[in-house]
Amino acid sequence: MRSAATAVAVAGGLVFAVLIGLRSLGALEGLELAAYDWHIRLRPAASAKPPIVLVTITDRDIERLGTWPVPDELLAKALETLSRSGARAIGLDIYRDVPVPPGHEALNAVLAKNAQIVGAMLLPRGDNPGVRPPPALARSERVGFTDIVVDPDGRVRRGLLLMDDGKTVFYSLPFRLALLYLQALGVGVQSDPQNPEHLRLGRTTIRPFEADDGAYVRADAGGYQFLLDYRERADSFAEIPFSALLAGEFDRRLVKDRIALVGVTAESVKDSFYTPYSGTFGAKEATFGIALHGHMLSQLLRAALADERPIAVLTDSLEALLTLLWCLLGAVLPFMVRSAWRFALAVAAGLALLALAAHAVFTAGGWIPLVPPALGWVAAAGLVSAYVAAEENKERARLMGLFSAYVSPELAEAIYRDRRHFLASGRPIPQRLTATVFFCDVGGFTTISESLDPPALMGWLYGFMEAITPIVGAHGGVILRFSGDSIMAVFGVPVARTRDDDIARDAVNAVDCALAMQRRLIALNVDLESRGLPLIGMRIGILTGPVTAGSLGTEQRMEYNVHGDTVNTSARLESFQRERFTPDYLHAPCRILVGEPTLRLLGARFETEFLGEFQLKGKLKPLRIHRVQRHAGSGEAAAEVNTAHAGSASHR
Repeated sequence: MRSAATAVAVAGGLVFAVLIGLRSLGALEGLELAAYDWHIRLRPAASAKPPIVLVTITDRDIERLGTWPVPDELLAKALETLSRSGARAIGLDIYRDVPVPPGHEALNAVLAKNAQIVGAMLLPRGDNPGVRPPPALARSERVGFTDIVVDPDGRVRRGLLLMDDGKTVFYSLPFRLALLYLQALGVGVQSDPQNPEHLRLGRTTIRPFEADDGAYVRADAGGYQFLLDYRERADSFAEIPFSALLAGEFDRRLVKDRIALVGVTAESVKDSFYTPYSGTFGAKEATFGIALHGHMLSQLLRAALADERPIAVLTDSLEALLTLLWCLLGAVLPFMVRSAWRFALAVAAGLALLALAAHAVFTAGGWIPLVPPALGWVAAAGLVSAYVAAEENKERARLMGLFSAYVSPELAEAIYRDRRHFLASGRPIPQRLTATVFFCDVGGFTTISESLDPPALMGWLYGFMEAITPIVGAHGGVILRFSGDSIMAVFGVPVARTRDDDIARDAVNAVDCALAMQRRLIALNVDLESRGLPLIGMRIGILTGPVTAGSLGTEQRMEYNVHGDTVNTSARLESFQRERFTPDYLHAPCRILVGEPTLRLLGARFETEFLGEFQLKGKLKPLRIHRVQRHAGSGEAAAEVNTAHAGSASHR
């Protein structure tokens, strides 16, 4: 548990530090702004239509007029028509710093006498001198700049209210029109009581955009900016074609008591911008400047009349805390979900949950970071998953290192799968369990070793071990010890058996293993005889009973072993009257002895011979001993009994 907590803390903290570094460098800004755009597209539109009508000069209008720019007399006529139709505010989103004859005097007269008309200008910037307002409005407050704040990726996500060059405060065209419209409703602009430097429309304070708000990093926050929410769709604004306005062919209800914006939507006149709606599914549609001002204007009206607050952002500390939380949650995930496909599903579900939560907050008016927490979730989960996999591989190697290399793949998987049930701190927990202990030894090995030189002896012994040891693993046993020519194996460890049929199956597997060894030994002896090498006979003792299992040793060398009376008795069975065992090398080279407890578990699967009840060396109680001959009903030749015993013999 301590190592898991350390891994979570280290991995989560490391990923968090990297993300904060990337965030501070602006490396995540583009991704987060793209997420902002998706929030904008997926959010439902405002329910009420804005009181705004767009008077649009299209390519068709220019074709009908036969000229561009639109002459002053036609602009004067259009503005006069809007005024007589009851427009509460009129915005002229067309520059008129120089006359466009004919009709310049008529335009000046219309601008002078209609107080609800606001003209456009472009602020000077650097070497760009800007565009002056119409001369008739030059010294009035009925002028608004049309400057647009464009992000580095070419999209417009922020609006401007004010600009201050140190001498004069300039108002934007949408802000001027909003104030004119609201004036008739008794709503004005004032300072926020808590923050006097913040502007307030109605009861809504518009907090100025700051350089590191949301996803932005060291953005140009000059002037009084605010985040655009784009609550209107493309068809939210009523439209009147310019030629229809001049001809009087329009519904005056679209104009009365509304704000009219006069501007250009002609493709031939470059007055368009990319917005969050641009680039949807690969499209590159742009928004005309007149519509962009309509979006800004509508947002200001909603703030003043519907108390709709601008998009709120988290402080830097809260953003960092949210990112850290998801980094830690991602680091915890691999310890909660171990299955690979469930882990992948959980990672995807976490991303979906985060995206849904972020969008729900955005719909409610807040912008919380999505990309850093999402990256933290995935990166921390992946990092810790790799760590867990590495640790599990080490644990698997350490665990498997406690057992013989001749464990079957199935048993190895069972051992590893159930490791938590019997493993603690890399060592098996000592436990009391019922198992079948298996001892085998080569008869006459001392004599054989004296007859062969060391290289020949080792080759002979290696061939023997290579032939029989895989049989143990194939039958579900675990080889715990080699001692010269002898082998100790156990069936039923290290995963404790809890059911009687499992214990019985271990006993049957042990006897099956012994008979399989005998068959393999017959084939090996045929080969040894052909090469003039000593033949091999083997004694096997098998007993089922309680044992204590655990590991002994140090960190450098540790062995898994079993201890107890069952182990000692099984060893005594193997060596029981060994001097009287004479193997039939080519027919029955193995003597297989089992104790009564094991025999009771075998059922009728094997033919056995009762040898008698004997008191083994070092034992106080006698043990009924049986010799296994063959599988029941098999055609194997019966082994010759060379062991003297007391009592009557019976066959099962």
